Amino acid sequence: MKTNYSLLFYLKKPKGYKNGAVPVYMRITVDGKRAETATGRQCDPTRWNASAGRMNGAKEDAKILNTYLDNLQALVLSAHCQLIKTGEVITAEALKNKLHGREEKPRLLMGIISDHNHRMKELIGSEYAPGTYKRFRVVHSHTLEFLKARFNATDFDIRRIDFAFVADYEFHLRRVRKMGNNATVKHLKMFRKIINICINNGWMSSDPFANYKGRYRNVDRTVLTEEDIEALARKEFVSDRLDQVRDTFLFCCFTGLAYSDVQKLTLAQVSRGIDGLPWIFTHRTKTETTSNIPLLPQAKKIMEKYADHPVCVSKGVLLPVPSNQKLNEYLKEIATLCGIDKPMTSHIARHTFATTVALQNGVPIETVSKILGHKSIRTTQIYAKIMDTKVSKDMKLLRGKIKQLAKTA
Repeated sequence: MKTNYSLLFYLKKPKGYKNGAVPVYMRITVDGKRAETATGRQCDPTRWNASAGRMNGAKEDAKILNTYLDNLQALVLSAHCQLIKTGEVITAEALKNKLHGREEKPRLLMGIISDHNHRMKELIGSEYAPGTYKRFRVVHSHTLEFLKARFNATDFDIRRIDFAFVADYEFHLRRVRKMGNNATVKHLKMFRKIINICINNGWMSSDPFANYKGRYRNVDRTVLTEEDIEALARKEFVSDRLDQVRDTFLFCCFTGLAYSDVQKLTLAQVSRGIDGLPWIFTHRTKTETTSNIPLLPQAKKIMEKYADHPVCVSKGVLLPVPSNQKLNEYLKEIATLCGIDKPMTSHIARHTFATTVALQNGVPIETVSKILGHKSIRTTQIYAKIMDTKVSKDMKLLRGKIKQLAKTA
């Protein structure tokens, strides 16, 4: 991509200057950023034409200086053309280095990702969640895999990244990594953050994502029905581990908490709310937004069940929650034992709260959004899959109202 530049010759008077000739300097400007260098020549200020950037007069010394400056200007133009030809990023500093025969050390993609991830790791707990860091580690591994497959390389000069690179990377994620559409778009969104760092630092002259159009597709989210919830609640397990996982899952179904939030929940976060009843007061790990949740009787009962559990007492947590991997593994086993033919994961509980527990029972979507700790109600609408039973119930009420109106007419 061609980038224009401006060139200025000017006099630079030294500190404490009184009279006599002063050095002539050259200033290159690209996108508002400057690079200056001495020309090695001098001129008397009384004979300098600042608007023309040349020495006044037709004397031999003026002709020699002006010819030298013309040649210098031509060399800058030649350096600019060479940078365009080689596809390098054009900056004021790059032009200056090219003019002096100094080659800029290329900035490499994998090093930039590694540096970003190192900084992110240092900020876990204050700015980032562990899961976010983990996802950017995946960006590092998938990008390295792509470079090896596409370019037979373990690193890449960021100045060579263009739209074709992005398109090839997207194809790799879909074809080789077997990623679905939404996973691919999300991964490239994270990769784009790395590219934006390069652009904002002036290391890249153009945005390879400028014409990229990645769009999320609406997905029908799995939720449990009232019958599924009842089947889970009634089921008696021989194993304590399944019993605890089932209770943790149901607790999330009746509170809308995500795994990362319920795992670290403590008794100190449960206190009397505005109505005098017990509420959970917490901040979502993912978005750091406030989430104040009135405790439903079912959730309160589960909480009380584990009040004296050894794990809860020793760790100061509300429930004995295993790792997310183990919890999801046990949930599959529980689903089979309860005859639930659905892909149960910890996050299904959050969907179930939004849809089956809250919206289906007439809780306004604004209230559900507040409880879930969403920043935008549009996010809640993704969770809020209105079931046929709710539509049927609403239409039944409407028919009743219409019938009543017909009688009084």
